[in-house]
Amino acid sequence: MDDAEVHAVYYFLLGLSYTEILAMLSFCHGFHLSLSTLKRKLNCLGLYRKKHFSELHLVVNFIEQQLQSSGQLHGYRWMHLKCIQHGLTVTREAVRMIINELDPIGVTFRTRKRLRRRKYSTRGPNFVWHVDSYDKLKPYGIAINGAIDGFSRHIMWLKAGRTASDPKVIGGYFLEAIEKYGGCPRRLRSDLGTENRYMEQFQIFFRTLPADNTDVCYGDRSFLYGTSQANQRIESWWSILRKQNAQFWMNIFQSLKEDGYFSGTYLDKSLIRFCFMAIIQKELAQVELEWNTHRIAASRNSISPKGRPIVLFELPQAYYTQTYICQVTHHDLNICKQESSFLYLPCDVHVYQLCKLIMREKNLREPSDSYEAVNLYLTLREEIMSQIL
Repeated sequence: MDDAEVHAVYYFLLGLSYTEILAMLSFCHGFHLSLSTLKRKLNCLGLYRKKHFSELHLVVNFIEQQLQSSGQLHGYRWMHLKCIQHGLTVTREAVRMIINELDPIGVTFRTRKRLRRRKYSTRGPNFVWHVDSYDKLKPYGIAINGAIDGFSRHIMWLKAGRTASDPKVIGGYFLEAIEKYGGCPRRLRSDLGTENRYMEQFQIFFRTLPADNTDVCYGDRSFLYGTSQANQRIESWWSILRKQNAQFWMNIFQSLKEDGYFSGTYLDKSLIRFCFMAIIQKELAQVELEWNTHRIAASRNSISPKGRPIVLFELPQAYYTQTYICQVTHHDLNICKQESSFLYLPCDVHVYQLCKLIMREKNLREPSDSYEAVNLYLTLREEIMSQIL
């Protein structure tokens, strides 16, 4: 495949429409293709949207597998996108009917009334990022921190770690995002809290000078503290994370607690981190991808543009705006990295080494799903407790 085909296949598998693929190829990669040429290239690779559908049993098996994990929280639109991103060709209506058949109770539970919220608007992508921490898994030792672009609703990072209160760790998340996206936003907004102090200083350091002659939010004005209501972009998104993923883990950990296998001790939290952190982070990365590539419909109570977050973020000119990314030099970035912390282990180093030793002695393998993680947690907890008592 040539470069144009590689990018076209990537965007096709993300679930983008033909029009969106053509726009991404043209504006982001410099490949100017006609619609017929794009379809011909994809068809030659066996990729179709409305024919050559996947066999029904493959789709049913995939959805059944998803319903055994946090996928049980997804609606049919989200599940349809997930099917596409896993190489299945299926209509949205077929996915809806399959879910109705396989999970009728879940369909009933997912029926919700919509709340009216105050209107939100911002100039364009990277004009403001909203940062916040999600605390629903914190009682079990898992701290989640994330950021969302105000204009596009594109998730900038979504990280699970053993702490969300260490300012050096939160600052590290921010620096990783800057490295990934090629710069910092014009403005950064977060809730009041000491965990955001390093991130605040990094942002002000990067934004010492105005980006252009229209830039009035540089220096101290480039970072905003506010209440949760003022940080509504990320605050409201946490409800989506809970519905699509976090509730599944809350249920598992609550069951361990009710059954007497989790008491909130330092050891229990460390074991939860050791056994579950990698799986949760992998799922968060998948949620991030699925959210960034799903289509946001128009809302009667919003003046924000409709479309896919990835397209809104990467192609601002299609929405009569521009990116407001501010370049950061490698020199400045490296200075800030020296003041940050980057988590390479899921838990305390001593607990980590002990767990690895027990796994080697008992020939235990790394868990690949939530149920294997539960079994590993129970085994390690029993073994360590027997040595302590």
